Amino acid sequence: MTTGTIGSAAARLRDRVTPELIDAFRRDGAVCVRQLLSADEVALLREGIDANLAAPSPRAKVASHPGDPGFFIEDFCNWQHNDAYRRVIFDSALPGAAGLLCGSRTIRLYHDHMLTKEPGTRAPTPWHQDQPYYNIEGDLNVSMWIAVDPVRRHSTLEFVAGSHRGPWLMPRSFMDSQAKWFPEGSLTDLPDIDAQRDQHRILGWEIEPGDVVCFHMLALHASGGVDGDRRRRVFSVRFIGDDVRHAPRAWTTSPEFPGLAERLPAGAAMDDPLFPLLWERAP
Repeated sequence: MTTGTIGSAAARLRDRVTPELIDAFRRDGAVCVRQLLSADEVALLREGIDANLAAPSPRAKVASHPGDPGFFIEDFCNWQHNDAYRRVIFDSALPGAAGLLCGSRTIRLYHDHMLTKEPGTRAPTPWHQDQPYYNIEGDLNVSMWIAVDPVRRHSTLEFVAGSHRGPWLMPRSFMDSQAKWFPEGSLTDLPDIDAQRDQHRILGWEIEPGDVVCFHMLALHASGGVDGDRRRRVFSVRFIGDDVRHAPRAWTTSPEFPGLAERLPAGAAMDDPLFPLLWERAP
């Protein structure tokens, strides 16, 4: 990106990530940063997603049932081979926003995640926390959910405010609700949020391209399907801060990082080429 683009990214970071928004992130575990990305950056992400959809990696998976009139596909960890993803991750305001929101001195990339629901997709994304699926522990983290298409309120990502304070809840497979990560009974099962919506403060926003939903990896979240006339292409990127440490698991994490356990022992900082350093707080 040009120097002008980088300069405008810094200006958006200063203008959009306000002290009030930082306070809301730390209190609620999720915020929407309006127009953090420029139109050019959104166009670049569309280009990257469309290239990803045209040639999915071996890590891609279909997350909708065969009878669904739409189609839901996810793919992971493509930044090293997708130039559009890489440029937005490295050159935009995203890493700086992550650092300001979580309060970390440094920010590393954890991984990228593409999620596309084609028009008419009924498959919901059930309530879950992200961190129990991962191979990391630590509190200084930010996930970002970036829709490159407009998203109506009923199709957006929703959060239970304050749920990022824990506890960790049982991760289950989305398609068949199986405990494929932590052993059955080792963590508390998720409550039925939809049956008790009036007992929780539910956050969610109608989204325009350029908006960035930022949330803690322990924030409980979910989303619905999409209307028959709407496509929902999303680029999600996860960032990690100073206190995050490697936590190798006895099971296959989502995503998987083959060979990492041989390079990084349990409890080590995530200092590895897979997790490049992207941002440092100015002295």
